[in-house]
Amino acid sequence: MQLGVIGLGRMGRIVVDRVLDEGHDVVAFDLDDDAVEAAADAGATPADSVRGLANELGDDKRIWLMVPAGEPVDAALDDLEPLLDEDDVVVDGGNSYFEDSVRRAESTDAAYLDCGTSGGPAGAKLGFSLMVGGPQWAYDELVPVFDAVATGPDGHDRMGPAGSGHYVKMVHNGVEYVLMQAYGEGFELLANGRYDLDLEAVSRTWNNGAVIRSWLLELCEEAFREEGNDLGDVSDHVAGGSTGTWTVQEALEQEVPVPLIYQSLAERFSSRAPEQGRFSRRLANRLRYGFGRHEVKRD
Repeated sequence: MQLGVIGLGRMGRIVVDRVLDEGHDVVAFDLDDDAVEAAADAGATPADSVRGLANELGDDKRIWLMVPAGEPVDAALDDLEPLLDEDDVVVDGGNSYFEDSVRRAESTDAAYLDCGTSGGPAGAKLGFSLMVGGPQWAYDELVPVFDAVATGPDGHDRMGPAGSGHYVKMVHNGVEYVLMQAYGEGFELLANGRYDLDLEAVSRTWNNGAVIRSWLLELCEEAFREEGNDLGDVSDHVAGGSTGTWTVQEALEQEVPVPLIYQSLAERFSSRAPEQGRFSRRLANRLRYGFGRHEVKRD
């Protein structure tokens, strides 16, 4: 299969590499010429523009967008619109708001697949978890690519119609907030409790057979190993919050109680007030680096 990839940042480049590794052809474009050159060195066909990428793909274009959510997605679609028809497929692999995905699906001539992507740069070797919304035929067409980018056939599925992929990913992120908060609070109690504990050892022990073992807990172990038992100079400022906010807003609209997600979002926002020092938020800050290589705020 031949795939066009627009957006060669950390996640886009992983898409390129994993698709190439499975023997597919990739045409790559980014506004950063160095990123395009690096993708070409890895085996992709370079394109100097969106139009150039589309021309390289020929008929029945299959294009993966991995650009920041919001205006960059609309800008890319505006450039692609005169070059696409109903037989083409566009995948939005970013963290777009699901209602934006519905709007884009309705206004784009090509079949539009909204693809929630979980795993982050740190999960590149294993592959991602992909939650896809959009037409069944378009999803079926892209299965070889999804198999390559995901952990395998079990690492992706069609969630439903347009918007459902990003909807599921939105709720996924709300759950992620809660899990990070729970680990943070537990380790805060251990750090300030009755015993002088080695938190790296606690994490490692919990991760071997305990009910609460998980990749996030592996990242806790990594954080304590690399930053020290007291997390060193890691700040308690926790960035992010858009997908959690969307989740809470949707829960209010649907009248579904999500008190844990709401509270974890509130904790994230309160971390941005001056003179805060919660251990739980410091750990959440470091965990975001662990799975997504987000910048670690430090004091």
